[in-house]
Amino acid sequence: MTEEHVILVNENDEQIGTMAKMEAHEKAILHRAFSVFIFNDNNELMLQQRAKHKYHSPLLWTNTCCSHQRVGETNIEAGKRRLQEEMGFSVDLKETISFIYKAPFDNGLTEHEFDHVMIGHYNKEPLINSDEVEAWKWMPIEAVKVDIELHPELYTAWFKIIFDKFYEHINIIK
Repeated sequence: MTEEHVILVNENDEQIGTMAKMEAHEKAILHRAFSVFIFNDNNELMLQQRAKHKYHSPLLWTNTCCSHQRVGETNIEAGKRRLQEEMGFSVDLKETISFIYKAPFDNGLTEHEFDHVMIGHYNKEPLINSDEVEAWKWMPIEAVKVDIELHPELYTAWFKIIFDKFYEHINIIK
């Protein structure tokens, strides 16, 4: 199996190279990523709990899915691919906001990502990939915001950043 590579970018999201994913996380080098948020008709957000064997943030709750774009892949193509791989369904996605964040983890790795946030709509149950996802649930977006404030240790770093900085934006655009 070939090692996955990430797209290295500058602060303008311009590609400047590629690097093995683990090396980029070990060296905290800025690279492109995405986060997908799926809402249903009841204004609930589909959350996933990361699988217990993930190399960082295991068993933490986060947005519907997230990952890294591949070379030559648009943000939307990447989001749809990963949504299918992790959650077992595909929907139309819309790009919304993007931001840079840096989050060190206890295991010595650091996420330093130019994250593209996409949203979509779905009303059925996912068919989760247990290699990636431990559990899932629908949760009203307002309840997610409150729960993050009460129990931040249950959520991934990037998810907390999105809610802290962009909650109003996401709540308007969905």
